[in-house]
Amino acid sequence: MKRIAWTEQARADVRSLDKNIAMRILSALHRFAESGTGDVKALQAGAEELRLRVGAYRLFFVLSGDDVIEVRRVRHRREAYR
Repeated sequence: MKRIAWTEQARADVRSLDKNIAMRILSALHRFAESGTGDVKALQAGAEELRLRVGAYRLFFVLSGDDVIEVRRVRHRREAYR
């Protein structure tokens, strides 16, 4: 299982969400960390940042080394790509 590291901005993003939505996001992130399953795509060809889609929300993260997921932002899809 990969270790999950959060930036301060990502922590604030999750804290501002409704509890049910936050739990869905955390569940999807833990599922990805354990098994690598989920709707994950690279944002640009050659870029290191990836996104995990969870309903209407997007988690932006990078894989640091072999065992660390660094979550950078959690945004609603209407705000995520601006």
